[in-house]
Amino acid sequence: MFCRSSLAGQNKEELPEMKRSELLLSFDIEEFDLPEEYGASIADQDKFEISRLGTETILDVLDDTRAKATFFVTGRFAERYPELIIRMVNTGHEVASHGMDHSRFEVSHLKESKELLEKLSGKDVTGFRMARLAEVEKQQIKDAGFIYESSLNPVWLPGRYCNITAPCKPFKESCGLWQFPVSAIPVIRFPLFWLSFKNLPLPVYKLATVITLAMTHCYNMYSHPWEYAKESKEKRWNIPGYVVRHAGKQQAERLKELILFLKSKGEFITFQQYLAQREH
Repeated sequence: MFCRSSLAGQNKEELPEMKRSELLLSFDIEEFDLPEEYGASIADQDKFEISRLGTETILDVLDDTRAKATFFVTGRFAERYPELIIRMVNTGHEVASHGMDHSRFEVSHLKESKELLEKLSGKDVTGFRMARLAEVEKQQIKDAGFIYESSLNPVWLPGRYCNITAPCKPFKESCGLWQFPVSAIPVIRFPLFWLSFKNLPLPVYKLATVITLAMTHCYNMYSHPWEYAKESKEKRWNIPGYVVRHAGKQQAERLKELILFLKSKGEFITFQQYLAQREH
């Protein structure tokens, strides 16, 4: 696989470091279209309901642990469950854009999703994450009114992307858009995203986060709502076991344990709060 870098010629200005580690927990709130990647059909009702169940579980865990998070939400999901958008906002979380549709993207969806989410939440929507961390022209994201993006995983994931030369800490693109890379252990580029969180023994994953925090003072991990719904494990979806491992109550318990562990290492804040702290 050819390793490309989308950062050539960009201004890799990094955000100034804070003394206390910043913990950025985020969730990609989307339709559960994953079965389609494995050749299974799934009705829209199932796509949305499975993600709704998982989203409610996530919000319950965050309420219990008093941790703040950022929710990258698709427009289609937000239209269907506006009450969940209100709950996110009312409990101090940030709502950001995950496009309009998880399975389809058009440039017009950038601004369309931003305006819809702002209407439903009553808050400024300043962040964007592309479905499956796919590449989107940075200037187009900025032109749509976004201030930051978090669609970069600075690792090599066969069949998806190869970003092993990208920075591991937040930085500024040449167009002025802030980029928040998903966390990976620097140097060895071991990823700490959702697949690692669910498949590594939890003590090993905790150790990896400690190492990363010592080197970057920032932790940015995302997962999906269907990971917290046991229905995503049904055999009819044809999804490999390593992808839906622990789905449901076990995954929620792992998330709660991780949050409580990391609370002694830093502060859980939203992406907007992270940027705001560096403006003062």
